[in-house]
Order: sequence, then C-alpha cells, then structure tokens
Amino acid sequence: MNKLILVLIAAILTSTNVSIAQTPAAPEKNDPEAKKVLDKIRKKYDAYKTVEASFTLAIEVPGEQKEVQKGTIAQEDKKFRLDMSDQIIVSDGTTTWAYQKKSNEVQVNNADPSDVNGFLTPKDLLSRYQKGDFLYTITDKTTEGGKLLTQIEFKPKAKNSEYSKLRVAIDEKAGTIQSIKAFAKDGSRYTFLIMQLTPNKAIAASQFTFDTSQFKGVRVEDLRM
Repeated sequence: MNKLILVLIAAILTSTNVSIAQTPAAPEKNDPEAKKVLDKIRKKYDAYKTVEASFTLAIEVPGEQKEVQKGTIAQEDKKFRLDMSDQIIVSDGTTTWAYQKKSNEVQVNNADPSDVNGFLTPKDLLSRYQKGDFLYTITDKTTEGGKLLTQIEFKPKAKNSEYSKLRVAIDEKAGTIQSIKAFAKDGSRYTFLIMQLTPNKAIAASQFTFDTSQFKGVRVEDLRM
C-alpha cells in the first residue's frame, strides 16, 4: 500500500477535502480543457521550493471497517518525508527507507521515480499528464463551500498500475487541488484531507534521510540492487 499512499500524497498537498460525486469513466482521449486547468496547477506547484503539510487519510477496504490515519509530509524536489501513525517513509531522491514502527524494521530501496505506481512529489505527478501516462477529462463542475470546483478524472494507461482511476477536485480560482480519491483495483479506496499546508518552509536536510541510530534495535533489510 505504500506506493499507492505516495501517489495520493504527491497529488494533493493543498487545501481541504470535498465530496466527489460518482462520474463516468475517463474517455479514450484527453480533454484539452482539462489540460488547461492542469497546466495552471502545475505552474503553481513548480513555484514551490518546499512543501510541508498535515493530513488525514481515509482507507476503505472491502469487508473491513473504514480506517482514518493522520500524518505529515515534507517535500523538497525529489526528496520527501512521510510520517504516519504506523510507518515512516523517507527518500533523499536516491534511496528510499520504509520504516514499520510495529515490527521495528526498515526496508531500504533505490528510489525509482519512473515507477508507474509511485509518484514521489507533486511535480512528478503533474508532469505525468504531460508525458502521456494518463487519460484525463473534466467530468463535472460543482460548488462546494462557496468554491467552484472542477472535477477531473484520471485513468492510468499502464496495465500494471495498482489503481484503476483517480478523481481530483480543483479550485481553479485559487490554483490548488482541493481533494483526491484513488480507486485501487482490489476495490479499496483512499481519500486524503489536508489539514494545513505550508509552502516554501526551510526544511533540514536530515529530514530526508533515515538515521538508524535513532531507532534502538531496528532491523535493516537492504533491498537495493
């Protein structure tokens, strides 16, 4: 699930959640009007040097009770740090560490921004539509909380993607992504709510590496090739 969590986080480092209605599947060609909206959002994200945000993540798995987790994320270019109740995921852009608190174990992997399931930064996600990795279209325009929201549905072209589609609500006036919901192929759904966003905050370089000396007795599993 870690990769799917990264997909969501990469997409929504801004604002608050809204309810997104059921909409038709994405078409077999891209919507030029949707591209105009996405270009506007990308320009805003490109202007951020760093981003720090607190969020909640709602996880809905078929046959299980809905789970809501809280967390924080800090991001600078290809580097990021995700802190949640049960895990910490850190990347310096070259190496990624995934630490499981319950088992006191950290897995070390090579960072792979080309992975179809792991868009590690907002800039990465927003560049994917330019590269043709998605089919996307505007599916609706609604007003929520006095804001006019444009809803865009993304369909990954990659057959091995872990998710079938993403639904994103965008506040065009503010130039921000308002909410995102990801639909996994196993029927699970993941929805983020950003509680607070702080762009261009100074973040220490140490936040983007995993110091094993800070975790007594941690087991290290190095999976780098």
